[in-house]
Amino acid sequence: MTNTQYLAFDIGAGSGRAILGTLDGCKVTLEEIHRFPNEMILRDGHYYWDINRLFEELMTGLRLCVKKLNIIPASIGIDTWGVDFGLLDGNNQLIGNPFAYRDSLTDEAMEQVFKLIRPKELYTKTGIQFLRFNTLFQLWALNKKFPNHLLQADKLLFIPDLLGYLFTGVIFSEYTIASTSQMLNPKTRNWYPDLLMRLGLPIHILDDIVEPGTHIGTLKPGILSELGINAISVVAVGAHDTASAIAAIPAEGKNWAYISSGTWSLMGIETDHPILNEASFKYLFTNEGGVGKTIRYLKNITGLWLLQECKKIWDKVEVVSYSDLISQCKKVKPFQSLVDPDDPIFMNPDNMPAAIREYCLNTGQSAPETIPEFARCIFESLALKYRAVLIQLKEVSPHPIEKIHMIGGGSLNALLCQFTADATGLPVIAGPAEATALGNILVQIASHQGLSGLDTLRSYALNSVQTITYLPKSKAAWDKVPEQKR
Repeated sequence: MTNTQYLAFDIGAGSGRAILGTLDGCKVTLEEIHRFPNEMILRDGHYYWDINRLFEELMTGLRLCVKKLNIIPASIGIDTWGVDFGLLDGNNQLIGNPFAYRDSLTDEAMEQVFKLIRPKELYTKTGIQFLRFNTLFQLWALNKKFPNHLLQADKLLFIPDLLGYLFTGVIFSEYTIASTSQMLNPKTRNWYPDLLMRLGLPIHILDDIVEPGTHIGTLKPGILSELGINAISVVAVGAHDTASAIAAIPAEGKNWAYISSGTWSLMGIETDHPILNEASFKYLFTNEGGVGKTIRYLKNITGLWLLQECKKIWDKVEVVSYSDLISQCKKVKPFQSLVDPDDPIFMNPDNMPAAIREYCLNTGQSAPETIPEFARCIFESLALKYRAVLIQLKEVSPHPIEKIHMIGGGSLNALLCQFTADATGLPVIAGPAEATALGNILVQIASHQGLSGLDTLRSYALNSVQTITYLPKSKAAWDKVPEQKR
């Protein structure tokens, strides 16, 4: 049987990769063929994404695949972070670089929108957690501060759809990425145009929604000519990276929660229908679209962003490896300093260690001094945050939660996985680290082979990855952490 290759482009808010997936029977193996940084660019006081550079990096990955490895993939799929978008004018030209969600553009937008649409009504309609950078709030702020952008705009494309457009020339909105916008009806899986109308925002910029697994088109003739090939299909995968990651969880049954751990931690459960009751509104869980017409019922938690930003500061003096950090912080006395990872002070500070110190001092705690103390503070704080969210999830979940699947880069952090097991009292099954790329490729495989159902995709994942289980060891010690520190 001839093996088939698929190419996944997986771009996070810190880095991107081109990953080749090879299907052999019911097993997928992954090979990273290109990695590149992705950082916000600062221009005229605002943070943007350099979309043309990102596209060129994807082209580099494609060239390496075709010209260096002599592999013509059956298709490509693109996933990225959510909410951010680019605008095309009437000639399908990009109107400037997309704003980055950590920019100050939306600092006051959410509160302003709430004056026109009450929070409970907005949540009941969209089922989305209120984050100041949601697409709806970005559009409101853009209309107030840069109205010419929307006056020129003909179409809105989320980042993966925009990159897909640059490859194919086809305009579309993939469902899972659109569902992060706070402009979608989670019951009908379509836009809520009246929300935009009530806020004085244009509705013609919203395009038709397509489901994950939809064949979008083929690469533009100019790209095919440069590569010297006839055609490569482009498939709309779970374009929101978390949607692709959840599709690749090697799980069986329903009695589990997940933590997709990277720059953000996305913690939740998978459901067949949105949950929009009073408890859900109280805790502000989000109902985002998943692969297989599921709902990713979750909460966005600031994740390893804190550690990543600290490391940028530390590396200016001396580069410290993540493995050394984890090893050293095991020796630190537990629970000396704890923070709320979601406090606004950590959104985009110039100096993350200074921000952590400030938070600790403002809350009457001793501040970390050494690098291992900072790392321990971050890991313990995340585990306690997961514990708090799990308690809320158990209250609203339609099924029991008996274990936690930890996927993404954080699943490689044995200390964080053990802390999570200890804090929550549940087994933590870690892996795969490359869940997003695997899910991206699995959706491509499903599209080509006519596979249906998440159970089938997850059977491929079970055949393709190895996991490590962390059992709770010291829940009693975590239970003793003072309530004000949780």
